[in-house]
Amino acid sequence: MAQGVLPFKYEAEKSRSGMTALAGLPTYLELASVCGLQASIDRHVGVRRGTQGWSDAQVLMSLILLNLAGGDCVDDLSMLQGDAGFAEVMHRVETHGMSRRERRTLLRRFHKERTTATPSPSTIFRYLSAFHDPQGAADREPHKAFIPAAGEHLRGLARVNADVVAFVQQRSPHKHATLDQDATLVETHKADALFSYKHFRAYQPLNTYWAEHDLMLHSEFRDGNVPAGFEQLRVLQDALALLPDDVQTVSLRSDSAGYQIELLKYCAEGKNARFGVIEFAVSADVNAEFRRAALAADAIWKPLCDAAGRPSEHEQEYAEVAFVPSWIGNGRKDAPEYRFLAIREPLRQLDLPHITAPTLPFPTQEFGNAGRFKLFGVVTNRLTIPGDALIRWHRERCGMSEKAHAVMKDDLAGGKMPSALFGVNAAWWTIMIIAMNLNTTMKRLVLGAEWATRRMKAIRLHLIALPGQVMTHARQLIVRLGADHPSNDLLMRVRQGILALAAVPSG
Repeated sequence: MAQGVLPFKYEAEKSRSGMTALAGLPTYLELASVCGLQASIDRHVGVRRGTQGWSDAQVLMSLILLNLAGGDCVDDLSMLQGDAGFAEVMHRVETHGMSRRERRTLLRRFHKERTTATPSPSTIFRYLSAFHDPQGAADREPHKAFIPAAGEHLRGLARVNADVVAFVQQRSPHKHATLDQDATLVETHKADALFSYKHFRAYQPLNTYWAEHDLMLHSEFRDGNVPAGFEQLRVLQDALALLPDDVQTVSLRSDSAGYQIELLKYCAEGKNARFGVIEFAVSADVNAEFRRAALAADAIWKPLCDAAGRPSEHEQEYAEVAFVPSWIGNGRKDAPEYRFLAIREPLRQLDLPHITAPTLPFPTQEFGNAGRFKLFGVVTNRLTIPGDALIRWHRERCGMSEKAHAVMKDDLAGGKMPSALFGVNAAWWTIMIIAMNLNTTMKRLVLGAEWATRRMKAIRLHLIALPGQVMTHARQLIVRLGADHPSNDLLMRVRQGILALAAVPSG
């Protein structure tokens, strides 16, 4: 009997044949092993300290792999559990290198015979609930920004992520770290979520991104009503503490949320004991004083060009402006110097008669006969770099951090919160960050430069979601691939790359 319009049929295999639709996903288990990820989880997280049930590493690795495979909710674990071939690989991998006594101890963690390779959704929810602190939620005050203190287990997850970052730094060292700080809104329909400035319920994590490595160094999960720049200096200090020991200098880029006197002075005055002066470029507030400086006669406007000298397609111009806000304190002999630049762009807008001028989402300014312009500002303590180069460097933050936000919310499971409990969602977000950084490690240290900018859909198509059959022969576990599949060579190259990583001694 026909099943559909076209001449083909589907039939279920009657035996457990070991087929898998995720033949490439075990390479991430292998990379995680080389990174020491499972050991880091067991060392830092500590939710499961006893000898019964699923371990921290088993639960968290299941969720990391779920992110990489494309799942975005806890119930999607059923897809991993139902993949007989991948489940067989999971069972074999978790006992790799164990003695017979250790394997027996692992089996005794479960009162009944274990039938699945990953925890059930109910087990996952119970596990994640350990990251929620009811007292933190009770301390909130209505209509006030509040950030619950991270509990022991959540801090442990952050240290696990820091270990992944340290591994990448060890294999590909950089003496300088360019940190981009930016917040992103994660829309949600959870009734307990708070309204954001865009008038929908959301969470608003503040992220610190390490540009040279394309890694998320630090992310603080927050309610949607918490302003992006709230306690940004403290978040920067927390991120700086996570940088590996061989990083020598740091620079900071931020949007106008970072235009805070305390933060700018901290960087410019060298108040950080380890890094001293931190060079920065931050979007400046376009207030009345800044507007007057931009309008001043000595402001000489130059066309804003790209690195090849081509003028901006939006006809943008920039100018150094003599703007000295009161907080700078130039009366002190040892006061650091700050530099302000204005950027203007012609406002292409038709005048509509009898219609009230709309409120625009950006500042504008009339420049006499030149017309009306969008007006933006940048403040920096980098004094010698040309103005156009500084603006380009500052704007690199936008493309990189926005790409990272898209990966977190669209490609991985960061765009869908699993619970009404703040701590559960904070843990879910941090687990997603670890998965993202593990994938970046795969792209940059294993796949190579040509894969560095590829999105998850390409990784899944070419590497993760490959058909295969898992079988045992001569006590060896074999994943047999389809003949002449175009990704077979890539998969072999990945395994060789991970093997080469493992051969490099740890520092």
